[in-house]
Amino acid sequence: MPTPVQSGYAPVNDVEIYYEVHGQGTPIVLLHGGLMSASSFAPIIETPAENHQVIGIDLQGHGHTLPFERPMSFEAMAADVAGVIEYLKLDDPAVLGYSLGATTALRSALDRPELVGKLIMVSAPYAFEGWHSYNSEGMRSMTGEMAASMVGTPLYNGYAAEQPDAEKNFPILLDKVGDMMRKGFDYSAEIENLKMPTMLVYADWDAVKTSHSALLRAAGWRPQ
Repeated sequence: MPTPVQSGYAPVNDVEIYYEVHGQGTPIVLLHGGLMSASSFAPIIETPAENHQVIGIDLQGHGHTLPFERPMSFEAMAADVAGVIEYLKLDDPAVLGYSLGATTALRSALDRPELVGKLIMVSAPYAFEGWHSYNSEGMRSMTGEMAASMVGTPLYNGYAAEQPDAEKNFPILLDKVGDMMRKGFDYSAEIENLKMPTMLVYADWDAVKTSHSALLRAAGWRPQ
């Protein structure tokens, strides 16, 4: 990542959430995908930072943020994001999330709409059944027992570079993400409550079913 103008840990919800700030201007919050961190945005962050204050957040158990004893859930991580927004006194930020981060962004917008000026969802569904089976089966099979076989891979090496106690915490992260995915989620009944400008970003052949956007279109959204 480029050198941030500010970084640290925000004390929110009785935990500490790592964040980095880049650039100046209207704020954009970036939420990474599963088993990633804010540093995954490194290839693109300099472009928005030319005109915006860009805030990267490491979600529970990811990057510099510890896994904590609490179970992992989109509701809890959304509350953390809201806490960081309030801690940094961000004014109506756009919240952009990818995959796991996008569902967290959606939950943030549903739970604390007064804090989210715009919502950008990249490659994520509003319910677990929106994932293609090859992806959902992989996520639900995730356990800490997989950690040993991943040591030395780019994914593990990236985690270990940011997490001081990776040998202990990486298996915990895998267990918590797997438990969350095995539990599932479905926010379809709440989609119509979204009132802020929202952008949906999906590929023609994505991990998310393209048909899954039907409910969003029914709520009044139209592809551009």
